[in-house]
Amino acid sequence: MEATSSRSCSYEEYKETADWLLNHTKHRPKVAIICGSGLGGLADLLENKTVFPYKDIPRFPTSTVPGHEGSLVFGKLHGHECVCMKGRFHFYEGYNINTVTYPVRVFFLLGVETLIVTNAAGGLNGSYNVGDIMLIKDHINMPGFAGQNPLCGHNDERFGVRFPCMSDAYDRGLRELAKGSAKEQGCDQFLQEGVYCMLAGPSYETIAECRLLKTLGADAVGMSTVPEVLVARHCGLRVLGLSLITNKVVTDYDSGEKANHEEVLRTTELRTQDLQKLVSNIITKL
Repeated sequence: MEATSSRSCSYEEYKETADWLLNHTKHRPKVAIICGSGLGGLADLLENKTVFPYKDIPRFPTSTVPGHEGSLVFGKLHGHECVCMKGRFHFYEGYNINTVTYPVRVFFLLGVETLIVTNAAGGLNGSYNVGDIMLIKDHINMPGFAGQNPLCGHNDERFGVRFPCMSDAYDRGLRELAKGSAKEQGCDQFLQEGVYCMLAGPSYETIAECRLLKTLGADAVGMSTVPEVLVARHCGLRVLGLSLITNKVVTDYDSGEKANHEEVLRTTELRTQDLQKLVSNIITKL
């Protein structure tokens, strides 16, 4: 798929990809997991895996970001059929919003009912620490304010209604499930719950921008997740969102700290096992 193509994809194009996958694997996933930066290890938890590199899947985009491997992994987790994206797509790679969200409608056509999205994010909330895991209870879609919404254009009723509700974008029942799982495994002391704000990237935020986002009520900031969630909810999927707080954003002009991708990946590596275990426990309870 061309990264520069701005046209909307047709139902038939999504179905072509879904049918190809259904013909090449016996797995019939009910849960899809989108892995954020450095979090592709979640796919390693699956048993009886079937792996498809993105480049081999008809019409599928490819990932270009360090920490995003670029493969679709089918398998079972505690008896539950899952499909896992090792590497997602972003605006800052040059992709348009239809390409960024392409996999989600494919998941819907595969029969997926629940979407779990993970990401690496900067902590805006002063009470958050590096290494905390934030349950996303709501989001602020900054690109959406500028008209970058994946639901713009022709609406195909086979996917969802013209004007979908987003006040319940992040499923409350799944969040409660996650809290219970975190308590069971003893990681509730670094589990937070808050609002995720998406910016387009790839530059990290200025100090003034971080102060603005805090004023708006954002607890964490990142460069992904929201477009996929919008399309998932449009299709009627239940959504659970998890942000790994990999750095604290800079809001002081006298600070010498600087955000960088290497720090993000280092922190992710330290907390990966906890996050993997949490997602695994949640899926057992679905």
